[in-house]
Amino acid sequence: MTANSLDLNPRTLGTQPGKREFSVTDEYQYNRSGAARWIISHLLRYKPYLFTFLTAALATNILFSALPRLTGLAFDEVLKPTPSAQRLLWLALGALTIVVLRGFIDLTNSFSVETLGQRTERDARQELYISLLGKSQTFHNRQRVGDIMARASNDIRQLNPMMNPGVSLITESIMAIIAPMIFISTINPQLLLAPVLFVIVYIFALRRYVRQLNPVAARQRMQFGELNAGLNESISGIEVVKSMAQEEQERQKFVRNATQFRDAFVEQGEIQARYLPLLLLGFAMTIAFAHALWLYSQGQLSIGEIVGYMGLMGVLRFPAFISIFTFSLVQMGLAGAERILELMRQETEIDENRGGYAAPMHGDLRFDNVTFQLGEGADAGTVLHNITFHAAPGETVAIVGQTGSGKSTLTKLVNRTYDVNEGSVSIDGVDLREWNMESLRSQISTIEQDIFLFSRSIAENIGFGLGADADRAAIVEAAKAAQADDFINTFKDGYDTDIGERGVTLSGGQRQRLAIARALLTDPRILIIDDSTSAIDSATEDRIQQAINKVMEGRTTLLITHRLSQIRRADKILVLHQGRIVDQGSHEALLARCTLYQRIFARYA
Repeated sequence: MTANSLDLNPRTLGTQPGKREFSVTDEYQYNRSGAARWIISHLLRYKPYLFTFLTAALATNILFSALPRLTGLAFDEVLKPTPSAQRLLWLALGALTIVVLRGFIDLTNSFSVETLGQRTERDARQELYISLLGKSQTFHNRQRVGDIMARASNDIRQLNPMMNPGVSLITESIMAIIAPMIFISTINPQLLLAPVLFVIVYIFALRRYVRQLNPVAARQRMQFGELNAGLNESISGIEVVKSMAQEEQERQKFVRNATQFRDAFVEQGEIQARYLPLLLLGFAMTIAFAHALWLYSQGQLSIGEIVGYMGLMGVLRFPAFISIFTFSLVQMGLAGAERILELMRQETEIDENRGGYAAPMHGDLRFDNVTFQLGEGADAGTVLHNITFHAAPGETVAIVGQTGSGKSTLTKLVNRTYDVNEGSVSIDGVDLREWNMESLRSQISTIEQDIFLFSRSIAENIGFGLGADADRAAIVEAAKAAQADDFINTFKDGYDTDIGERGVTLSGGQRQRLAIARALLTDPRILIIDDSTSAIDSATEDRIQQAINKVMEGRTTLLITHRLSQIRRADKILVLHQGRIVDQGSHEALLARCTLYQRIFARYA
C-alpha cells in the first residue's frame, strides 16, 4: 500500500492551514489529520534518509540472522569424521565479513535515523512556532503560557527519542522477527511452529500492553503541561505571591501537580512490570527446543541445524525485550504530537488576507454601527454596542469613560487585534477585513498602558517595529523625541544595554518612554495611545507630550487618557458608557451638554 493510498502525502486534502494572521511563503504543509499521519508526513519530507534507514535496518537483521545459520553449518562440519579445514575457513571468513559489513551498515542506519529524528524535532518546532505567530489575540487570551511552553519544548522534544531509539528499534524488531523466520524456513519448514505461535501471542500481548500504556502516556504529557503552567504563573506573579505571603499555598499547589505527574510514571511502571512477551519467549524457546529434539530423533535434523535453529530463536529475544520501553517512547511521542496538533488545529478568527488591499494610508478612520462581543457561545459578552464615529486624517480623537466602558477594546478593533461582530471599521474607505494584514498593521502604532519590552538591548526594543531594517541614527532620534535619550546614556552600555524580561530593570516611566520611541520610529499613519503617560511625572510628561504633539501632526490619533490637558487639545472627544457612545464632540460642546462628561471632567479635575 502506497503513501498516497494511506492519504499520507503532505500535499493532500486537509493538510492546508485555515485562517492565519501570519504565514511563511512556500511553507511546507504537513498532514495534520492525526498524530501518526502528521509524524509520517514529516518523515516523508526526507525520503532518501527514510529509505536508507529502512534498507539498512533490513540488511542489518538479515546479516545478524545469517550468523546462527553459519554457526550451525560449522557445527555440522566439525562433527564430521573428517572435517574440511577449507570449508571451516570459508565459514569463518563469511562470519567475519558479515560482522564487518554489519558494522558499516549499522553506522549508515544510525546516521539516517538520527538525522530523521533531529530534523523532525526541528521542523515540528518551527511549524508550531509559525502556527502560534499566526493565531489571533483571542486564541492567545484563552491559553496558559506555561502549557504552551510545555508543548513547544518538552512535547516536541519527545519526537526525537520517539524516532531514535523508539521507532528505530521497533523497526529493527520487526525485521528481527521476519529475518529469522525466513532462515528457519530454509532449515526445515516444520520448525516454524514455535516461532509462529510466539509471534501470534506476542502480537496480542503487545496490543494489550500498548492499549494500557496509551492513556497513561497522554496523562503524563497533560500533567506536565499543568505542572509547567502552574510554575509559570507562580513565577510570573511572584510579586503578588510574596506581597500576600502565599508562598505556602503555591508550594502545596506545586506539590499536588508534581505528585500527579509522579503518579502517572508510577502507573507506567506498573504496566511495564506486567509486560508478558519475555515470559512468552521463554515458553516458546522451550517448545522450540523440544520440537527440534523430536525432529532430530526422527532423523529430520542434524546437530548443527538444531544449534542454528536455537540461535535464530535467540534472535527473537531482541524484539521481545526491546518492546518494553520502545513502545513507551513511541506512545509518549504520539501523546506529545497530539498535544501539539491540538494547538495547531485550533482555528483563528482573523486571516492575514495575503492578497488583500495594500497601499499607503491617509488615516481616514470610520466606525459604522460597530458591535463587538468578547468570548464565544454562552460566555460571550457584548463589549461595544452600535459604535459610530469618523476621524478625518490628522485628527486627534480622545476617548473617555469610566473603567470597563470599552475604551481599550475599541482601539483594538483598529488594527484587527479583534474583528467586529456587526457593522464595519474602515480606513481610507476600505473595510479593514479587505486590507492585507501586514500592510494594515505596519502603518498603525500602539502605545499600550501595559508596556511589554523584550529581554534584549534598548536599541533592539526601540527598533523592534522595523526589525533588521532599523537604523541606529533613526533609533536615537526616536529616543530623543520620546525624552528617553538622557536616561539611556546614563547606562554603561548606552543603547546596547540589555534589559530584563518585560523591562523589569527599568522604571515605569522609562519603559513607557521606550515604548513611545518604538511607536514613533515606525512613522505610523494612525497612532493609538492608551494612557501612555500614566507612570511619568508631570515635568517629563510635558516634554513627551510636546514631542508627541509634533509627531501627531498629519496623523490620525486615538487617545485614551485621563490628562485634561490632552483631552482639551483633541479635535473630537468620544464619551463611552457601558460600551456605547453616549455623546461626541469638542470639549466645550460636551462640557455644555453632556452630564456624564461633566462628571468625568470634574473627577479628573
